[in-house]
Amino acid sequence: PGYRRRTRCGGWGLPRSVSSLAAVGLLCTALTTFICWGQLPPLPWASPAPQRLVGVLLWWEPFRGRGGYPKSPPDCSLRFNISGCRLLTDRAAYGEAQAVLFHHRDLVKELHDWPPPWGARERTDKALVLRVFDDQEGAVTLTGKALETVGSRPPGQRWVWMNFESPSHTPGLRGLAKDLFNWTLSYRTDSDVFVPYGFLYSRSDPTEQPSGLGPQLARKRGLVAWVVSNWNEHQARVRYYHQLSRHVSVDVFGRTRPGRPVPAIGLLHTVARYKFYLAFENSQHVDYITEKLWRNAFLAGAVPVVLGPDRANYERFVPRGAFIHVDDFPNAASLAAYLLFLDRNVAVYRRYFRWRRSFAVHITSFWDEQWCRTCQAVQTSGDQPKSIHN
Repeated sequence: PGYRRRTRCGGWGLPRSVSSLAAVGLLCTALTTFICWGQLPPLPWASPAPQRLVGVLLWWEPFRGRGGYPKSPPDCSLRFNISGCRLLTDRAAYGEAQAVLFHHRDLVKELHDWPPPWGARERTDKALVLRVFDDQEGAVTLTGKALETVGSRPPGQRWVWMNFESPSHTPGLRGLAKDLFNWTLSYRTDSDVFVPYGFLYSRSDPTEQPSGLGPQLARKRGLVAWVVSNWNEHQARVRYYHQLSRHVSVDVFGRTRPGRPVPAIGLLHTVARYKFYLAFENSQHVDYITEKLWRNAFLAGAVPVVLGPDRANYERFVPRGAFIHVDDFPNAASLAAYLLFLDRNVAVYRRYFRWRRSFAVHITSFWDEQWCRTCQAVQTSGDQPKSIHN
C-alpha cells in the first residue's frame, strides 16, 4: 500500500502522471546528497579494538557447514583488523571461552547437545537433556531443573544467541527460555552484537571505483529482474509480483516456478544486464534488509526496487535516492509506469547511482564476520552482567 506522508528528506509523493513524477524525482534526487548523507548510522566497530585476548567458541557450525563454510576459523586481524581474538571450535576449550555462540536454527535441532553444567565432569541428570516441543507453535522450553543447571557456566562467560532469519522464519522463537542467553547477535540494530547483511562505507579515494560491478548502461538489455529461491503464493512479495507483472515485464530466475535457472555467467553478471532488480524480502520486519539489496542489486549495478520494512527503515542504512520503495506508489501499476519512465529517461535513471561517487558496498561474510565481531564486542563491553529476558 502507498502512503502520502513526507519525511524530513522530502518525499516523492504519489504522482498523478509520469511527467509530474519526473519533476518531483529531479528535485528530490538533487537534494539527496546534501541532506541525507549525514543520516546514515555509524557502525559499532568504527574505532580500533583493544588488544585484550578473548576466546570465542562456536558451539555449532551454522547449518552444519552448508554453503561451504570453512572448517578453520578466520584470521580476525587479517580479515577485519580485529586483534586479540582466539576463535575456538574445540569444545574441550569451553571453560576458556569468554563467549559462546549458539546459532538458532541449529539450537532448535540440537536440543540434546548443550554445554554441561560448569564444574560437572559429565551429565548424569536426565533433566539436562529434557526438552519440550510445542508442535503447533514450534516452541522450545526448558524444564526448571534443566534451565537451572544448563544456565550454570564459567564465571563471566557470555552465551550469545545468533540469528539472521526474520521472526517469521525463526521456529521456536517464542518458546526460548528467558534469561538463558546474555547477548543477541543479529541484523537488528538493537542487538548486543549488531552485524547487518551489508553496509555502505566511504571510499578514501574519490577516483576509486566502487566494489562490485559498475552500472554499464550499454550492457543493460532487460528492464526488471528478480531472483527468488523460495516461492510462496502467500508471501507479500509474490502477491506484489503478480500485480506488477501485469503492467511491466519481469524476468524471474530461480529453482522454483515460474523462475528459470540463473545463466552460467552467474547471478551478479545476469542482474547487471537489467536496469532494475526486485529486492523483495520474504517477510517484513524491522531492520530485515538482506543480501537482496546489498549484493543482488547494489553490487550488480541495478537500481533496487525494495519491499521489506518501511522507507524510513531503509533510510537508516542507505541514502533515499539509492532505491525505489513500493510504498512510494499507490499501486503496482503506478510503480510500473515510473519504471517505464526511467527506462526512457537515462539522465533521471542515472541519478540513482550518485551514491556510488562517495560510497562502496561491504557484503557481510557469513559466518566468520559474526564470529570476529563477537570477539570485538567482548573486548569493548566491560564486565556488567546481562541476560535476555524476552
